[in-house]
Amino acid sequence: MPKKARPARRQGGKIKPKKEGGEGGSYTAKDIFVLEGLEPVRKRPGMYIGSTGVDGLHHLIWEVVDNSIDEAMAGHAKNILVTLLPNHRVRVVDDGRGIPVEVHKQTKKSALETVMTILHAGGKFGGAGYKVSGGLHGVGVSVVNALSSWMRVEVCRAGEHWAQEYQRGKPKSKVQKVGKCAKSGTSIIFEPDSEIFAQKPASPSQGGDGKIPEFDWKTILERLRQQAYLTKGIKISISDEREQDEAKRESYSFYFEGGVASYVKYLNEGFQPKHDTIFYTQKESEEILVEIALQYVDDLQTRELAFANNILNPEGGMHSTGFRTALTRSLNSYARKNSYLKESEENLTGEDVREGLTSIISIKLKNPQFEGQTKSKLGNPEARTAVDDVFGKSFDAFLEERPQDARAILEKVILALKARKAAKAAKDTILRKGALDGLALPGKLADCQSRNPAESEIFIVEGDSAGGSAKQARDRRFQAILPLRGKILNVEKARLDRMLTSDQIKTLVIALGAAIAESFDLSKLRYHRIVIMTDADVDGAHIRTLLLTLFYRYYLPLIQKGYIYIAQPPLYKIQKGKEIMYVYSEEEKNKIVKRFDSPNIQRYKGLGEMNAEELGDTTMDPAKRVLRRVTIDDAKGADHIFDVLMGDEVEPRKLFIQTHAKAVKNLDI
Repeated sequence: MPKKARPARRQGGKIKPKKEGGEGGSYTAKDIFVLEGLEPVRKRPGMYIGSTGVDGLHHLIWEVVDNSIDEAMAGHAKNILVTLLPNHRVRVVDDGRGIPVEVHKQTKKSALETVMTILHAGGKFGGAGYKVSGGLHGVGVSVVNALSSWMRVEVCRAGEHWAQEYQRGKPKSKVQKVGKCAKSGTSIIFEPDSEIFAQKPASPSQGGDGKIPEFDWKTILERLRQQAYLTKGIKISISDEREQDEAKRESYSFYFEGGVASYVKYLNEGFQPKHDTIFYTQKESEEILVEIALQYVDDLQTRELAFANNILNPEGGMHSTGFRTALTRSLNSYARKNSYLKESEENLTGEDVREGLTSIISIKLKNPQFEGQTKSKLGNPEARTAVDDVFGKSFDAFLEERPQDARAILEKVILALKARKAAKAAKDTILRKGALDGLALPGKLADCQSRNPAESEIFIVEGDSAGGSAKQARDRRFQAILPLRGKILNVEKARLDRMLTSDQIKTLVIALGAAIAESFDLSKLRYHRIVIMTDADVDGAHIRTLLLTLFYRYYLPLIQKGYIYIAQPPLYKIQKGKEIMYVYSEEEKNKIVKRFDSPNIQRYKGLGEMNAEELGDTTMDPAKRVLRRVTIDDAKGADHIFDVLMGDEVEPRKLFIQTHAKAVKNLDI
């Protein structure tokens, strides 16, 4: 590779370019680099797996498992086993047909080696190999190979056992026949490359020890459970063999005959259903297989998951649009026909008919058009038509054939309509009052001098005491402080009209300046860094969760834009002589204590225990602080835990406490 070009020299206020042919100045054919084989993947891994962090690491497993799922959807596999091994290795085994091993006409290499080492090579671009597939782009397993320091593939096919090993995507030898085998299938073992995935240390407080993060058992468990629901009749097992003590090893198997109807039942555990029968339909339209299940529960939120070829589409897409259109049309038609809505009353909106709805939309189609390798959104127009047709007809029949269920559903959605109108009136009153007051900012707010949102930040602080220290510690040019007293309203169980009667929430809405809910206007947001700064104890965690739930429910674009942060105050102040260290974790504290004899240790239980200088140095100064940016996954997790711990149902809360009680450390009583 050539040396890195130096920047052009500046003379007399102008840029003087280097002469043609000088170092960094040429731009000829020799300066055009062609990355061969899997080099592009190692050069820009984020383009293929999203990131080289924990999410990207787990994406390696998803890519390999997706290939086995494709075999199952094609009707050739019934069992998939995922095993977590020591040294970050993962093994995925299926009983499908096995990857072909004969010589490929184009590459003149074994088809197995072709699939494993060449991008956009696979059985999903044509022919009769797969009718439907999640791994359309053909880059999945080859990308995993490229980003693994070591991989071994074994194939059982036509009674013969074949194998090949790779190092960072390159074969260590040719595909070799290693014996006989009675059944067919594929086994892949890979070890993620530390050159790609090791978390480089940034600072003691930010962590990062230069090692590959551990695979998260719970994350993998949830993903595989989801795949089992979406592929009914297939058994997916997972085993954790990282623990040396066999008695402590965990393993699970998932097998669901009910498909997505079972999935809806699982998602609704802990909620009170509004109707007994879970709606379910599975039909084909325009060569697209549509499978949908739904049930309304006594809740204010919507849980809608959309899948195409078993790939979750977080942003939905055409299949979601078709479902929502048909749902709204069917319920309005039934409501008018059966006098649930009077002629003078307005129609139900999409917002009304989705309140408290849990739904799964799963389609399987030949040529899915995903947005990017991460497949966040489906773009096929024919998917909208197919879902609208299949679901619309089936749901109309369901309402007609089950009048008691239909009544329960209509009562739920009409109540939502009335509540929406009441909430809109309350919100408009508050926002109109704010406008009449000249958008007067709340008195508690210590605003910053800057009026540029891109450089401004607001700290939402727990309590007046911490608020006082924060006001003294801040840089008033760009840092605003908003102290909140105690815990805000639980918005999980409160409609918007009740929310806006809460002084604390009203104060926050006005301080942010961007309104709320459907009136939200991102362009009017007054700060692009919104920092939640609470005590490092149980109450602080509770307040943080309440605020995250508020932002997730009513300010989702702020999370999507990356504007929400959580401050990381230190847990301890350790002093030995004149040397002072601030410590952010128990592990870090233990390491420091081992280095010194009898240091003075102060445990911070609240922000109010810090003086302004300490708070500024450790938690607020941009040059020294640690901020954790909130992602959608963080918000979803907080929302789920909050619903379990603070919802109306006692049983899920009791089960959660019993399950996690032994794992609690440093319990404040």
